[in-house]
Amino acid sequence: MSFDPILAAIRFGTGLSPVILPPASVDEMLDWLAGPDEAAQRFPIPTYADVYPSPRDFRAATLAINSAPDDAAEAAARVLRDDLRAAGREAVIAFIKAEMARAAHGRDGFRERLTRFWADHFTVRPVNGGARHLVSPYIEEAIRPNVTGRFYDMLIAAVESPMLILYFNQHQSMGPNSKAAEHNDRGLNENLAREVLELHTLGVGGRYDQTDVREFAELLTGVTANARSGAYFRAQQAEPGAETVLGRTYGGAEESIEHVRHALRDLARHPDTARHLAHKLAVHFLSARPEADLIDAMARAYLDGDTHLPAMYEVMLRHASAWQPQLEKVKQPVDFVASALRALAVPEGVIRDASMQRVRQLIQRPLSVMGQTWQAPVGPDGWPEADEAWVTPQGMAGRITWAMRVPERLLESLPDPREFVFHALGPNPPEAVVFAAGAAETVSDGIGLVLASAAFQRR
Repeated sequence: MSFDPILAAIRFGTGLSPVILPPASVDEMLDWLAGPDEAAQRFPIPTYADVYPSPRDFRAATLAINSAPDDAAEAAARVLRDDLRAAGREAVIAFIKAEMARAAHGRDGFRERLTRFWADHFTVRPVNGGARHLVSPYIEEAIRPNVTGRFYDMLIAAVESPMLILYFNQHQSMGPNSKAAEHNDRGLNENLAREVLELHTLGVGGRYDQTDVREFAELLTGVTANARSGAYFRAQQAEPGAETVLGRTYGGAEESIEHVRHALRDLARHPDTARHLAHKLAVHFLSARPEADLIDAMARAYLDGDTHLPAMYEVMLRHASAWQPQLEKVKQPVDFVASALRALAVPEGVIRDASMQRVRQLIQRPLSVMGQTWQAPVGPDGWPEADEAWVTPQGMAGRITWAMRVPERLLESLPDPREFVFHALGPNPPEAVVFAAGAAETVSDGIGLVLASAAFQRR
């Protein structure tokens, strides 16, 4: 089986478009990935360091309320905090629009899919209402720039992000024998250490035990964050002395973030990590049961390239199983909506200028009905890969309802369903879908039948 541009757009990208050509080869896919991030430049999202409102803004407002000298000053500070909350809600909508515009109008759909994959790998959830708008900036800062680089850089960036630190309560972890513990011993928190080993690197079944978890947790003490300073290393909170993780010793004379980074690089270079990441990538893009030789080859390329992720992507893209014609994976709801916007060629302006109410009505709330609330997976392991998690009565009803009702609210004039079926599914759509599109009583019904078809739901 050889490269197929239609499969490249559907399986590895954000879908087919009537106005954007699919990639012509694996080489072109890799060249786009190695080139500038055009979609991010075209539809910008601020990084965590630059986002407004920031955690520091909320902290300042709260301090102003608590220290107000009189009722008038307190009322003014509360108005400011309410304004910050409103700005945060508006930012969430702006980021949804930017991410959907990237998927609908960007040339490099593979980069968008990889960004979502790795963001899910390093899942975070906002710890309070004032942080709901910070997930996209976290992704923009820690994940997206490293999608085309080395995994250990992404791992370090994620672990040192305030979002991950606060999500796993790492800021509450304190070395039992640290200087800070002499005055306020909050105890050792193993959450981040366990998830880095189990989810982010070695994987379930990796070669580590509870002793490794505890030693790694002690090494991580000192890695902390707060609203005023963001993420930083606090030596007074760090457990003194050396720690041994998977047989390697880190630290000793002086507590430092560099010891943590050294351990993270070693974990990224571990053979178990290579196999865990290779298997997870192949399952996400190809099949629930990827071929063993593919996993071996991807892991080997990753290790030989010192965790260089594009080396692993290339092996996957050049493997014969990448181009088998049967579409095995069900699109997750975000991918379904994004690929529908792309197939419909919804204009940039329609996405960019949509009001908060329209984005909530046409994208955010429907995603929740389909089972994928925006940036809110249930646990730290992210969204499930199994088809049965998405093919549920409520989820499918949500997709069908969206397909039948939303396109006509997005476009002033819908395309001819008899042509749209080829724009959405490629030159060889199933005959039953072609017939349904042509036989529909209305244009809107015809478009909806194509988008609700099993052929469009799969990738």
